[in-house]
Amino acid sequence: MFRYIPATEEDRKEMLDVIGINSVDELFDDIPKNLKQSQPLNIGAPMSEIELKKRIEELGNKNLSNLICFRGAGAYDHYIPAAVDHLISRSEFYTAYTPYQPEISQGTLQCIFEYQTMIADLTGMFASNASMYDGATAAAEAAMVAATVTKRQEIVVSKSVNPETRKVLKTYCKFRDIKVVEIELDEGATCIKDLKDKISDKTAGVMVQSPNFFGIIEDLDEIRENIIDKKTKYIVYTDLVAMGILKTPGESGADIVIGDAQSFGTGLTYGGPYLGFMTITKELIRKMPGRIVGESVDQDGKRCYVLTLQAREQHIRRYKATSNICSNHALNALAATIHMSLLGRVGLEKVAEQCYKKANYTLRKIVETDRYKLKFNRPFFREFVIEGEESPEIINEKLLKDGILGGYPLEKEYPELKNTSLVCITEKRSKLEIDSFVERMGEI
Repeated sequence: MFRYIPATEEDRKEMLDVIGINSVDELFDDIPKNLKQSQPLNIGAPMSEIELKKRIEELGNKNLSNLICFRGAGAYDHYIPAAVDHLISRSEFYTAYTPYQPEISQGTLQCIFEYQTMIADLTGMFASNASMYDGATAAAEAAMVAATVTKRQEIVVSKSVNPETRKVLKTYCKFRDIKVVEIELDEGATCIKDLKDKISDKTAGVMVQSPNFFGIIEDLDEIRENIIDKKTKYIVYTDLVAMGILKTPGESGADIVIGDAQSFGTGLTYGGPYLGFMTITKELIRKMPGRIVGESVDQDGKRCYVLTLQAREQHIRRYKATSNICSNHALNALAATIHMSLLGRVGLEKVAEQCYKKANYTLRKIVETDRYKLKFNRPFFREFVIEGEESPEIINEKLLKDGILGGYPLEKEYPELKNTSLVCITEKRSKLEIDSFVERMGEI
């Protein structure tokens, strides 16, 4: 079966000769050897289409599905209304590449405009861009904005920010000569004393997350008060579902608000593609990466939408560009827009309340088993950390046999947090599911 005709050895040699290298491996020399596949893939002998389809289905069936999920840690099992997938699957949205070009689709421009309006409103900020790749890259882009506007080369970030996000942040900053300084933890939250000690006249931005990686609601006002240097930009990584019941970062004086909007319209698809968002103050809007869609009127006075601001390297002098980000995640942003519009303000508040109340109920019942205790005694939103005598990996293996995906083991990223798990509860978890989870946990 050939769905395409591959290049011949002669074709490959001709292409390699043109670019002046001897092998395909040489082309990928920048990738560390330990990350490369050293042996040919063990995929067996050639098969017919029928045989191949059957083989792939056999492999796929090895994946466990329909697990009852109690894990979050940056990717959340929220309910997605059926209308979301139905609407984004319409051909005018699903198949179009770069659909935001003004000459292509006023409808898509309006979708992006509505998305920006909702994201800016939820975060309490002046403006949102058209979306980013994911929360981690949004954090890196925010750091670069802070460095650009302050002309400083140091970002101070709390260890309560998602570890994966901090890794991406460090990778981006390494190649922009931006130093990343981490703030220690105090009972699972940002240590204010360490924050004050590490801020200096070199600090371009301070980055915190709330609710943070441990689910704890940080005191954003207190952190803002301790950033005395007005040049230092206050970057807050937040969760849009939590905005249904919490004070917005904008109200706490944030300069840049970022995060991942996966909770709205994007399922748990093996880590992506997800959807990053970024909002910013009026003062910094010209340093916003990506693009902004604005509302205007045409020559007949009718409402229309236009690409308003694009501080990207395709449109301005390269060295003046804030970022080289090009294609946004327009389809994911559309899914988020539809999801948010279906919920409305009241619906979002109810989802957030359910997450908060169910998480607190689950904690109370788990503690009642006398086998686990709350690790950090601080207010939390949707996730909390428990500590027990048994290894979380062993607990999760046993839970898996009952069709339950247990909490996220924290020791891997935080060696000091031995035998701790990050447990997550969304509005999807019923009382029966929670009680079954607690009962099983109590038996392990």
